[in-house]
Amino acid sequence: MRHARFTLALLALAACEHKSGTYTVGAAGPWKDSDGIMTRHGIDLAVEEINRAGGLHGSPLHVIARDDDADAARAAAIAEGFVRDPGVLAVIGHVNSGAMIAAARVYDGELTAVATSASSPDLTGVSPWVFRVISSDSLNGAILGRFASQIGGTAPAMKQAAVLYDNDAYGRGLADAFRRNFRGTVISFDPIDEALKDAEPFVANIKAHGPGIVFVASREKAALAILHEAKRQQLDAMFLGGDGWQSIVSDTAASDGAYVGTSFNAEDPSPSVQRFVAAFRKKYNATPDAFAALGYDATRLVARAIASRGSDRRGIREYIASLSAEHPFEGVTGPAYFSEGGDPQGMGFRVARVSHGSLLAGAVR
Repeated sequence: MRHARFTLALLALAACEHKSGTYTVGAAGPWKDSDGIMTRHGIDLAVEEINRAGGLHGSPLHVIARDDDADAARAAAIAEGFVRDPGVLAVIGHVNSGAMIAAARVYDGELTAVATSASSPDLTGVSPWVFRVISSDSLNGAILGRFASQIGGTAPAMKQAAVLYDNDAYGRGLADAFRRNFRGTVISFDPIDEALKDAEPFVANIKAHGPGIVFVASREKAALAILHEAKRQQLDAMFLGGDGWQSIVSDTAASDGAYVGTSFNAEDPSPSVQRFVAAFRKKYNATPDAFAALGYDATRLVARAIASRGSDRRGIREYIASLSAEHPFEGVTGPAYFSEGGDPQGMGFRVARVSHGSLLAGAVR
């Protein structure tokens, strides 16, 4: 009996301490990379806004951020650390597909994780404790493939596409979905290194075949290497990339005229988007891209779950799983609720054209 009273006293003390303490979540991503930097900016802005408004039930939200370097083994190790720390209530991240897939198996049954831009189809259904706020590449690639099928009209060259892709979970998944949905001829389908520097042989080979469309399922580094080389060789083709191309807009010389698949457009006139854009610009003196918006939304979603269910890890997962079309989470990237496999329902994915360092408003869905 004495032991029971002592235990109850400790629990009461812990509850009192929490009221003046913090709610803690983990966050993981490649914080030195452009996509990780923008994601982290979105996370930090959301936390700042939440705490400025009084926090969660009067307690501030605190983030423990870990750099996974977009590496699967490191991501899994970070996930182990978050799971073992009883103070961590949920995780925002990971950013990259390979890292998230590796970490998802660690979080399973233990800790809710909301991935930001991990879009590989291989993540669907890995764990009921893992969700993501970006749609799967099986959907994104289909949208990009259909867009490419329509953009060129009846011109013969526009019925031919060359495909290059990062040889990882993200690149393969997006490229495969594009190929299945492009209503024309894919004349080449070649893997590239994510850190590609010399794009000369790839561009020369594409130029020799003369397709009207070049689809590249890559991230920023490889994208810019290809776009710069294409301009050098005067390759006349329409270039199209997925959400990994978000950051290319800062290189106006290379990116102008390219098409980018995106979950977010800073030119969207909706009040919630424009409030977010204004706050982001004020804090960082930069325009937010989809990585920033997805980090912001994932953070606010996790905070909403904690506000509803407190420090109950299982309750946090159940809250997110319980969202529905009638009662979705309203994010700047759109309303979201989740399938049994953890994929968002309701959030949009669209194609926009790069013009003078911005994605044009009125993006094609």
